[in-house]
Amino acid sequence: MRPPGAPIPDTPPLTPSDLATGARNFRLKMAVLTLRAERALNATRDRYGRTVLPEAAATARALRAREAIAEYRSHLAPHAEELLGAAHLAIDERTPARHASGWRSVLYDLASSASTIRHALDHPAAPGSATEREQHQDLWPHLAAWADHGYIAADLAEQHRRPGVPLTGDELLDWTDRAQAAQRRDELELIESWYAADGKPITLAYLHEDDDSTVVALSGDPDAPGWHVLGHYADEYAAGQALPPPVPPGVFKPDASRFNRPEQAPETTLQELLRDIHEARSAGDVSETLLTVAQHGYEAGPMVRLHELLRTAGKFAAALETVQGRQIGGRLTALSRQLDFLTQEVHEAAEELGETVAVLPPYRIPHTRSREQPAVNTTPAVPPPRTSTPARHR
Repeated sequence: MRPPGAPIPDTPPLTPSDLATGARNFRLKMAVLTLRAERALNATRDRYGRTVLPEAAATARALRAREAIAEYRSHLAPHAEELLGAAHLAIDERTPARHASGWRSVLYDLASSASTIRHALDHPAAPGSATEREQHQDLWPHLAAWADHGYIAADLAEQHRRPGVPLTGDELLDWTDRAQAAQRRDELELIESWYAADGKPITLAYLHEDDDSTVVALSGDPDAPGWHVLGHYADEYAAGQALPPPVPPGVFKPDASRFNRPEQAPETTLQELLRDIHEARSAGDVSETLLTVAQHGYEAGPMVRLHELLRTAGKFAAALETVQGRQIGGRLTALSRQLDFLTQEVHEAAEELGETVAVLPPYRIPHTRSREQPAVNTTPAVPPPRTSTPARHR
C-alpha cells in the first residue's frame, strides 16, 4: 500500500502497439454503430430507397454521431497526437519511397480532424440543444475520417520491428530454383502478399516438394520474370516475424469512404422486376419492365449497374499492377463491353415489344389463390439449405 504523501508513480508510456490498438478499436466500434444506424435509416426509406421519414432519419444520424463521439473520447482522444507522432517517426526512419508524401498528407489531415474534435470536446454545446445536434453533425466527417484512415497511422506506428537477414549467394539461388521448379509443377501455393516500406512486394507461399511443405517468402511478382526467394521459415508466424512488416495497402478510389457514404440512388430489385413480368398481361407491361432493366442515368437499371460493376472491377484488377491483375482486368473489361452491347439489345427489344401492343390470349387462365395455399394444420415445405464452396480468406 502506498504511504500517505508518497508521490504517485509515473504511468509507463504507451507502446506503439498500444497506440495502434486504440485506433483499431475505434474503427471496429464505428463499424458496429454505423451498421446499426444504417438499419435505422433503412426503416425511414421506401422500397426504392427514398427517404420518406426525414425526422426519423435525422434522429438516427444524430444518435450515430453522439455514439461516435463517445467512442472517440474513449479510444482515441487521450493519445491521438501521440499516435500521429509515432507514425511520422516511422516514416522518417524508413527508406524514402514515393508513397511517403501521401502518407504524411493523410497524417496531417488526421491531425487537423483530431484538433477539430478536441476543440468540440473541450467546448461542448448544451446537452439536447439544437446547437449540440449541429455540432455533432459538423464533427461526423472528422470522426469518419479517423475511422476510414486511422489504420494508416496505426500500421505505420508499428513499423518498429527490424526484419531478419534475407538469403544471399548460393542459398538464394538454390531456393529460388526450387521455388520456380515447384511453380512449373503447380506446387507453389500462394498464401498472402503485402508491400514493405520500400515499396517492394512480398508474397508468402507454400513450397510443396514430395510429401514436405515449406513456407517461403518471395520478392517480386510471382507471375513475372525476375522474382526470387527471400527466405524459408518453419511456419507463417515465423515468417511474419522475420520479414519486413506490411505497410498500409493502397486504395482504389481515394475519395471513397466506408463511414461517410453518399445516399444511394433509388433502384428496383431484379426480384421485383421479375415479379412484374410474372404479373404482366400485355406486351406494354413487359416492355416497361425491360426498359427499366436497361435504363441509364441517375436511376440506372440492373444491367447498367452490372456493366459499371464489371468495368470498375476490371480497373481495380489492372490497378494491382501484376501480370495476373492486368490479364484478369482485361477479361472483366471485355465482359463489361459485351454486357453494354447486350444492354442496348435489350433496350431495342423492349421498344419493339411495346410497339406490338399485343396482349396475352384469353385461354391463359389464372389459378385462384385457394388452390396454392397449404391445407389447414400442415407445414409449408422447407426450402433446401444453401450450399457454398468454402473460400480461403487471405
